Amino acid sequence: MSAALSIRAVLAGRPVARDDVLAWETGRMRKAAAKIGLPAPTGSLPRMREAFAEAKLALGADEVRHRLARDLRRSDAAGRALTALSRGRRATSTCDLYVSGAGTAAEFVAWFSDTGREDYARSMVAANPDHFLIDTAPDGRQEVVETTGGSPFATRFFVDYAETGSLATPRNPGFPLEASGTARSGAGLVIGGVRHEFRDLADGFHARLCVEFPRLTAPSMIARHRMHLACEFGNWIALSRSR
Repeated sequence: MSAALSIRAVLAGRPVARDDVLAWETGRMRKAAAKIGLPAPTGSLPRMREAFAEAKLALGADEVRHRLARDLRRSDAAGRALTALSRGRRATSTCDLYVSGAGTAAEFVAWFSDTGREDYARSMVAANPDHFLIDTAPDGRQEVVETTGGSPFATRFFVDYAETGSLATPRNPGFPLEASGTARSGAGLVIGGVRHEFRDLADGFHARLCVEFPRLTAPSMIARHRMHLACEFGNWIALSRSR
């Protein structure tokens, strides 16, 4: 019999119960549905998660971009301004997850990085209500359309996991595995990045998750994005366990 899954989150040094993360996810369902113009899902959280993911995928990538076009124009303009004013400086939103009952760090990173999985697009979208589109672009980058942190607007960006030179967060040698990359706007402007690092523990693994934003991003958005990270990675870890 496999061990029960346990995911313990620590946000800015503060432990957050898994139930609180799931309550946050439930609360975001209605707001995300209104944002994309879909009926709010109902029922248990697993049922809502599945139904909402299916509805978003059924729209198709072009329709998702069309429905969020106004948001994407506004967030793109805001991103350009914040990036210019921040002059390369970054603010970070971080989350630590301590996981047991889900295999090793290497197994999770391999699952997360496998863009050829049949369920890749579905698993990416299902992990967070605020994920509207996450898929592999023709050039191999990861296209993301989501509501980030506490932003009022959805945003679109591309993560290149082969490019890490622009990241401000140094590599931590205590974490031998990573899924890190540079985030660019559709026009190619570097707007931030991710430094997600992983290491095995005696009873599981530790994920140290970090997203870099332009330095002048509102502190409230930086803080709220921590729960976004706890939600998406907690769900991805659970999904990887059922592979």
